[in-house]
Amino acid sequence: MSIAKKKLEDMDVMDDFLMGQLASDEEVGKDFCRRMLSSLLQKDIGKLKITAQKVLPAFSPHLRGIRMDVEVEEYEPAKDEEEPTTMNIYDVEPHLQANLDLPRHNRFYQARIDSRGLKSGEKDFSRLPNLYVLTILNFDPFGEDFMMYTVRNRCLEVPELEYRDGLYFYYFYTGGTKGGSSKLRTMLRYIQDSRKENATDEATRELHNYVSRVKVQPEVKQAYMRYEEIIYYERKEAAEEAARAATKNTKVQDILELLEEYGDVPAKVKSRLETEENPDTLKRWLKLAAKVDSIDAFVAEME
Repeated sequence: MSIAKKKLEDMDVMDDFLMGQLASDEEVGKDFCRRMLSSLLQKDIGKLKITAQKVLPAFSPHLRGIRMDVEVEEYEPAKDEEEPTTMNIYDVEPHLQANLDLPRHNRFYQARIDSRGLKSGEKDFSRLPNLYVLTILNFDPFGEDFMMYTVRNRCLEVPELEYRDGLYFYYFYTGGTKGGSSKLRTMLRYIQDSRKENATDEATRELHNYVSRVKVQPEVKQAYMRYEEIIYYERKEAAEEAARAATKNTKVQDILELLEEYGDVPAKVKSRLETEENPDTLKRWLKLAAKVDSIDAFVAEME
């Protein structure tokens, strides 16, 4: 079901919008994240700072930035005049689409997140926080039916060598049946299908309490209405962009087919055609390609 068509009351923790609202809620956000993380990772979680929809811009306009669905920083309180020390960063990413190259996607996210970890001039790399990238999926990313896949860097020549780089990748498959525990299975089932009847133990009942409280908040309902509008216009813009790209590609191919009647089209000319964004220019070049009697004549009149 499309997120834009799903009613707020029917949304699950797995849905990006609800996950963000739960994590950012002033009253329940920290408790929600602490309970969910401790259940998924089977470890105690301490003091937290949470940012939903955290945007890390690219280093230059020509490069890609990232948007973290939920960033959780676990820290030690400050002592005297010292700043709090971030020990662990958790990047929580619920994914409902199966067409991503997840390992490379997470490699890119990890690199961008880590780039903020040390201040300029810092030489003590041991101060870099541990990073946990948690990807929660409603499909099996590796086809082995495990509830949890844990991925870490290791040495191939010495498999037992513990490589302490502080980087942990976790892929949780909500429909998995292997590995894990009954508590993990219950938590994953609730994250995927957040109905009261799936809140069957202490952890999921606690999460359901947070979910129920957040869903009825007037400001959350208003935010979801705006969210639906944003999704609609983003998808409309993406569709229009795809249509423009398809039209452009068709024109470029038509021009090349006409020119190829006179021989091999130079790579420089192909590149010029493929990088042209003005549809009127491409239209003029198409008419020109149909009129000229050589590639040289086409090049001479392009501009």
